[in-house]
Formats: sequence, C-alpha cells, structure tokens
Amino acid sequence: MWSSFFFFLLLLCVIILRVRVSESSSSSAYRRDPGHPQWHHSAFQDVKDIVRSDVHHMLHSRAQVPFQVPLEVNVILIGFSGDGGYRYTLDSQKLQEFLQLGFPTHRPSCLETGQPLDIEHHMVFNVVPAAQPDVIALEKALKAAMVPAGTAREADFGREVPAFEIDAAAVEPEFQKLYSYLFYYEKFGYSAQEIDRPVPSAIFIANFDKIRMDHRNKDIDLDSLMYGKRSRLTEEDIKKQEGGYIYRYRYNGGGASQIWLASGRFVVVDISAGPCTYGRLETEEGSVSPKTIPRLRNVLYPQGSTADKFTTRDNFVGQLAALIGIITQHLLSPDVRFVTVDLAMRLLVPIIFLQNHNRYNIMEKGHNYSIDIQAIEDEVKSMVHKGEEVVTVAGSHSLHLHEKLAIAVSKAMRGHSLQETKKDGRFHVHTKMYLDGAILKEEMDRSADVLAAGLLEVSDSSLSNKFFMRQAWMDGPTDSFLKHKPYNSKTRRQKNKKVQKKLGDLQRTYGTRVVPVFVLSLAGVDPHLMMEDESLLWTSNDVVIVLEHGTEKIPLSYVSETEKIHVFPSQVQRQIVAGLASVVGGLSAPYERVSHIHEIPVVNWLLAAGCHPFGPFSNVSKLSQLLRDAALRNTIYARVDSALHKIREISKSVEAFAGEFLRTPLGEPVKGKKNKTSAQLWLEKLYKKETNLPEPFPHELVDRLETYLDSLEEELVDLSSLLYDHRLQEAYMNSSDILETSILTQRYVDHVLENERERMKCCSIEYIQTTTTSSNQSLFYAVILLAGFFAYFVVIFFSCLVK
Repeated sequence: MWSSFFFFLLLLCVIILRVRVSESSSSSAYRRDPGHPQWHHSAFQDVKDIVRSDVHHMLHSRAQVPFQVPLEVNVILIGFSGDGGYRYTLDSQKLQEFLQLGFPTHRPSCLETGQPLDIEHHMVFNVVPAAQPDVIALEKALKAAMVPAGTAREADFGREVPAFEIDAAAVEPEFQKLYSYLFYYEKFGYSAQEIDRPVPSAIFIANFDKIRMDHRNKDIDLDSLMYGKRSRLTEEDIKKQEGGYIYRYRYNGGGASQIWLASGRFVVVDISAGPCTYGRLETEEGSVSPKTIPRLRNVLYPQGSTADKFTTRDNFVGQLAALIGIITQHLLSPDVRFVTVDLAMRLLVPIIFLQNHNRYNIMEKGHNYSIDIQAIEDEVKSMVHKGEEVVTVAGSHSLHLHEKLAIAVSKAMRGHSLQETKKDGRFHVHTKMYLDGAILKEEMDRSADVLAAGLLEVSDSSLSNKFFMRQAWMDGPTDSFLKHKPYNSKTRRQKNKKVQKKLGDLQRTYGTRVVPVFVLSLAGVDPHLMMEDESLLWTSNDVVIVLEHGTEKIPLSYVSETEKIHVFPSQVQRQIVAGLASVVGGLSAPYERVSHIHEIPVVNWLLAAGCHPFGPFSNVSKLSQLLRDAALRNTIYARVDSALHKIREISKSVEAFAGEFLRTPLGEPVKGKKNKTSAQLWLEKLYKKETNLPEPFPHELVDRLETYLDSLEEELVDLSSLLYDHRLQEAYMNSSDILETSILTQRYVDHVLENERERMKCCSIEYIQTTTTSSNQSLFYAVILLAGFFAYFVVIFFSCLVK
C-alpha cells in the first residue's frame, strides 16, 4: 500500500514538473522551433562569374568599369505577419524582389573630391520576418522602458495626447537578443573574428501594437500572448490602434527620433513610434517631418477619393524600400570623408591642448570638462586593422608661451551678420563671431612654431608613399629614409647574415603616420563663439581642430520637436572622437552624402540620432560597430581605388609609348618581321592594313604585364569574396599586397619605358618606302586605275547601243 502511494506521489511530481517546464518554454521568446526563419549567406557564388567578368574587362581594357563587391543587407520585419499593429501583413518576398529590382547597385563616393570611388556594390537583400514571441518580447521591453514626457500634439488632428520617451540604449539589449537569435550568435561568447563566421548587418523595421504596449494599461499580460492565438480586430479596434498616446526614442539623451543606430551592427526603424519632427530652422534640406516615415494609418485610411487600398499598399512597399535604400547609402555603405592611402604601420595621435588661461586643466579627471585620453585611444584602435600600432600622447601648453600660435588664432577670428526674428516679431541684426578652421590651419602651418608647424609638416599622408617603401633597380648605395625600420624584423642571429638583393626588390617599412589634434581652450572670448557651420569641430585630411571654452551651453539653429538643440562647448570629448573618425577612419557623418545632381554634399537628418559622435542630435562619444566596420572597409577601399588608378596609369603610359614609337604616321600598328608568303603579305596590306617594320618594343615587358594582370584578376576576385564574408583582416592584407604590387609594376614599367626612350634618342624613326615596295605598289595602283577606266568605257558603250 505504501509503495503504491509513493509511486502515485512520484508520478504526480513528474506531471507537475513537466507542466511547469512546458509553461516556461512556451512563454520564452527566441526559440528555434521547426520552421523558424533561416538566414542564408551564399550569394557570392551566384555573382562570382559576374565579378570575374567585370574584373577581367576592367583590367584588360581601358573601360572605366568599377570593382564589384557584393554587399548583403538583411531586413528584419517585426510585427508584419499579422501579429503587430493593425494586424497588418506584409509580403516579405514581394518586398525583397522590389528591393532587388529597384536598388541593384550602389557606388560610394568621396566627400572631399565629390568623385565616385572605383568600388561598386552589388546589392543582395534578405527579408526575414520575426516570429510572434519575438514581437511580444520586444513590446514587453519597450513597455517597461517608457517614461512619461508631458504631452505632444498629433500631426493629423492637432489634439494633444500623452507623450512617452524610451531610452534606446536601455532597450538595445533586447534587440541584440533578436539579432543573435536570427544570425546564430546567441550561444557563443566570442567575437566574430574568434568564431570565424560572417558578420551580418541588419535593419529592423518594427510595427508594434500600441494597445498592448500602453504603459497606462496594467491589465494586459504580455507573457500569455507569446504563443497564444492572434486576436482579430474589429473595425472599431483598428481605428483605436494609435492608442491615444505618442512615444519616441532618445539614444543617451540625444534628439528624439523613430530611427536610431545601435552600438552593434543594426539599425532600428519603428514606424509605430512618433511621428517626430527635427531638423534645421534656416533651411528645409534634410528636415524630418511627420510624413517622412510611412505610417500604417495612412495606408488603411488614405486621404483623398482617388486613393484605393491596393495602390496605397503598393505605395507603402515602395516607401519602405526607399527608406531601406537611404539607410544603406548612409550607414551600411556610406560615402568616404577622406580617401587617404597610407602604408604606415604606426599611428601617432598627439592631442595638444592650447589654453590662454589657468582657470582649470582640461586633462584633470573627475570633472564635466575632463577629457578621457584612454577612451579616445580605444576608439582609434577600433578604427584600424590588427597589426597597426596606435600611440596617443597628450600635453597641455599655454598660448602665451607660443606667440605665433596666438597670432594664428587671432587671425582666424571671423564674423558675419545675422538677421533673426525675436519675440516682438521684428528682425534684429547682430554680428556673430566664429573661428575659421581653414585659415587657422594655414596660419599654423606657416608659423615658425614647431609645436604646430612641425606636426602639420609630418602629418602629410603622401609621405608614406615617399619614405615608407624602398625599391632599388640595381645594387648599390640607397638613400636614407626618414622614420622607418623594417616591418618584418629579423632575429639577432639573422641580422648579421648578408642577404643578397634582387633586382626590383621591394621592402615594406615600419612608417609612422601623424594625426595631430589641437584643442583650443579659450577664455575671455564671445560666449557664443563656435567654428563655422555651428560646430565646435573642423577637420581636414591630416589634422583635427576642436574649440573649447567655459560657456555652459549655446543654442543652435537645430530643433527637435518644439525645443532648440544646445551644444556644450565645455564638453568636447565627442567632437574629438568625431574628428578622428573622419581623419583616421575616413568616416562621413551618417546624415551626409554626395549628391551628383547638385554636385555638393547634401544632408538628411533622418539618421542623425543613435550611437555615433556626429552632429547636433547625437550625445555619444563612441562609434557603433557598424561604423567601425565601415572605417575598416574605407581603408581597404582606399588602397584598392589607388591600385586601380595606378593600373590605368600603366595602361596609359604603355599606350602613349606605343603611339609614339609603334605606329606609322597613318596610325597603322607596327609588326615585327616574320616569314610569310606573298599572299599573306598582300592580305595584311589590303585587309588588315598592317605595315611590316622593325619593332623596338620590349617583349619582356608585355609578358610581365600579362602575367601581372592575370594574377591581379584572381586577387581581386578573392578580395571581393573576403569583403562579402566580412573577413576584413584578410581583405586588408590582400589589398595591401595589391597596392604594393601595383606600385612595383608601375615603377618597373616606367623604368623600362624610360630606358627604351633613352635608347632611341640617338636616332629618329623615319618611315620610307623601299624600291621594291614602291614599284609593286605603283604597278598595283596602275592596274586598278586601268581596270576602272575599262569598266567605265564598257558600261558607256553598251548603254549607247541600247539607246
């Protein structure tokens, strides 16, 4: 009896345990159930032949064909499977096909020059819908993070409704869970380099149910809805889907927005948030309005009698595709700020604080105005590849001890008149002072002060091409080179071993690139003093200049909703990081892009918020992982772009030599003497129009060029594959080899052609006709002339007989 009782008790415990396990598993999100969405990364095999064909056409012809690199963009639809706001369903396959047809390629440009790079992305889009438990888990996190923020006015009806704000940095870990779940990273505690797997970039487009997320509604249990049956909405429920409130995102206290860049490798677009309004007061360029981001209310209830439901749904797909294209152009593959080709393997960043006061020391820790040098160095290290050493030094100097620099700062002061409308409704004219960065750099460069002129002199990036690579075409003494030591250092036993030099040997050296940062800490200046374009930062391709003074805050001409944006000139950590990101990583601001129609850079403030240090709507002093990847790719793109330009220069120099020495005055190509029959010679003369003359062109050069182009073709195809798989370190080494071999080949071609020109200076090439050739040609032309006269006489004679 007791045994049966214990058996029954044990069975009951097992049943209860199973029920609890099933309940806990059913309420958890990010589970790999059968049929869950899969991510595929194999598009390069589909476009490999196209890439190889374009590379071959680019190398073996003078056509301006860009280098093809596939770029994969993953679009994650959240709440578009009938489980989000309005229970709206979007065909993911239709959106993917529309993106592939409407946005097949993208070619980034250089903001400095306005010219497109020799890199073109072949776009590959993957559209993946998220599951219902994932949508509920994100809504639960957003609901817990909502904070009341007063009231806001609806864009359509103008009524005031409660407003809530969400700290995007607080809910970012929940989106990171979804990213890890979709791309198979949740069970690994290692980086992408350690697990050797492709690292995808993603765009999250969310459509949340505002009724379920209502912070004021405490009766809804979101955990019970994860795997529950989807509720159908009536017509009245659909009309109430806006929830009677508005919520917005702010990343670390920055501007309010519906779109924000995360610290990882994804961007979040929430079409149920907002709508938000922000931009610049003086101009409408790039401003964000309530109509900028599509909303489902306008899809289901279109305004106007001519709009029908199907047309509006198609327009919604087109608007989403346009939004994805803007994000791709500005964040996933942005334009390059500066194309700098630097072969140095050490980066020196001297941060020089120039102050005209003793009120405080900006390098002291623990204050609001303090600068964290270690954090700046960590950010710089994240923008360079492995193997490149980063050295950051900082020092504070008094402007009173550097007279030339003080004069340069005084000369760079400028002023311009402004007409502003005050509260009385009238225009008020006043003069606004600013610091001109271009003039300041020029004056510092011309000054005799070694602190500024010396650093600016060695910061020229072209020094790497001049001093950091050695090459000798013959044995003998070589010139001394500045700031270098061998990159691959030998051991002590190998140092004394004599190494025989080869002809055309190329040696990589360990050069140092210098990027100075000048921070001007000024007192006794205009409280509203800034640099041009209402910024505290000015950059060129080799220097960063930041302005700092003790004013608490300065109002700008930028607005977010109904509030003006302010800048804090005493806190310049963010400006220093932004300047180094532009100079070292070649990063442009996420809201800037080259417009080939307007032929100037244009702005789009839609992507101004998030985890980046650029612009007035950001409040972060670090870079997103997405932008760090872009900085690493920019280094690779700059080297490949430079190598392709050198290859085209080689082709032009060979073509110029051939046009000078290897063509007759009539443009006929010169061919060498060969044993040919008389019939073949006459065929070449009449059909191919080729003249048989001696050829001074070195055949060895042609053979080497053909071999080099064949090997370069394989290297470029491998480089395209490495960039697609996000193996940036291997791609960096590959691009370095391509650039070095292109420099070597260009020097070799110039060397050979110069020797040929020197050899042919002793005599001049004159094209004369020998006696045999002249007599043969005269006889041939005479026969043709007589035959023509005879045919003409026959035709005229018989025509007269007919008449």
